Amino acid sequence: MNAFERRASIGLAGIYGLRMLGLFIILPIFALYAEKLPGGKSHLLMGVALGAYGLTQAILQIPAGWMSDRYGRKPIIYGGLVLFALGSFIAASADNIYWVIAGRAIQGAGAINAAVMALTADLTREEHRTKAMAMIGMTIGVTFSVSLILSPLLNGVLGVPGIFAMTGVLALAAMGIVRFVIPTPAITRFHSDTEASGSKFAEVLKNPELRRLDFGIFTLHAILMSVFMQVPFVLQRNGLDASAHWKIYLPVMLIAFVLMVPPIIIAETRAKLKQVFMGAVALAMCGQLLLMFSQNSLWGVAAALLIFFTAFNVLEATLPSMISKIAPLAAKGTAMGVYSSVQFLGAFFGAAVGGALMQFVGGDAVFVFAIVMLFVWLVVVSGMQPLAVVRTKMYHLAQMTNAEGAQLQLQLAKLQGVREVMVVAAECMACLKVDMQGFDEATVERLVTPAANSPLHGD
Repeated sequence: MNAFERRASIGLAGIYGLRMLGLFIILPIFALYAEKLPGGKSHLLMGVALGAYGLTQAILQIPAGWMSDRYGRKPIIYGGLVLFALGSFIAASADNIYWVIAGRAIQGAGAINAAVMALTADLTREEHRTKAMAMIGMTIGVTFSVSLILSPLLNGVLGVPGIFAMTGVLALAAMGIVRFVIPTPAITRFHSDTEASGSKFAEVLKNPELRRLDFGIFTLHAILMSVFMQVPFVLQRNGLDASAHWKIYLPVMLIAFVLMVPPIIIAETRAKLKQVFMGAVALAMCGQLLLMFSQNSLWGVAAALLIFFTAFNVLEATLPSMISKIAPLAAKGTAMGVYSSVQFLGAFFGAAVGGALMQFVGGDAVFVFAIVMLFVWLVVVSGMQPLAVVRTKMYHLAQMTNAEGAQLQLQLAKLQGVREVMVVAAECMACLKVDMQGFDEATVERLVTPAANSPLHGD
């Protein structure tokens, strides 16, 4: 990456991270706060309030990406950040659960994820785009872990309304980063590898392997949200004040982060992705079982959360990699768009169902729900085909006609180690899915001719 690409990638990762911080940071303490609001005694409404952002985010993020193609990336990002800030301030000033629901729904309506990904593609060369996307992915993971630790601490200082207001201020500050740190692209165009295409939805939705992964991310985030409907009350019943919950989350998240690394390395380097994946689903189920049966012990709850979040981290890291390996190159952006929308839909579903179960059945029903969902997921994933050990390589091309692009695609497809090729002359891009071993990259680089002075930005 050159300095321009690093600046763009770091800035965009920061924007993405700040927004996700605003969504994650209330998870550990929201249920305890909402119960004291007028209307908050209804756990169903509490769950709807917690997950409302997921519903609007799921509905609007793909259309927002399409709007960014037409009206420009930055205007859509500015608009999304304004909506997020507005929703945050509404939730901060809410005096009943209904206004919190409205604020959370408006927060989710500021759906900038797809626009940020598209702007990242505009501002990075093809051969470095994977690194930029990885930076954003790592930022999300770090933000989630930091949110769980900071949330109880900030709750003791600011309270939940103060946290909502803080996230609104951060969203407004992020607009300054968009204006003064992130460059404006000279050319905004559709990118097959990062954006959803309406013509590819049928292909993606009919693919049984992709449907398994979509069900997986839906389940994972549904369970995550249902956990945070019940666990804060469990910790409180064990004598731990809300402002001290970080004493559980800090060691759990640090150790879980370390424990997730070996399984991921084994999965990616030894062609054991399916086995590791199924093991993580089973481990998450064990974590939920232990959580249900050890509620009266802080040590038991901490051990259960460690098991669950270790599995969660492994699954959260491997699912996008599996999407990339399975999705056809021409439909990769669409597959990722569907995957992301289903993820947010799962968050809404899990929070709402968790709240309904707490209200009408009892707290233990939340853990039963999680265990059943994970068992079904284990059955679904057991039929998954073994995954090839492949990676995706991208190359920038010189300007060429469609006929020249088709000829180049035929040449590349014949090379050793190449599983799939997509050459898009209009995007000056070649994308290859290749074997981890035996790939003849030197020949590929001789065939593709990068444009030496292709402009990526205007200022």
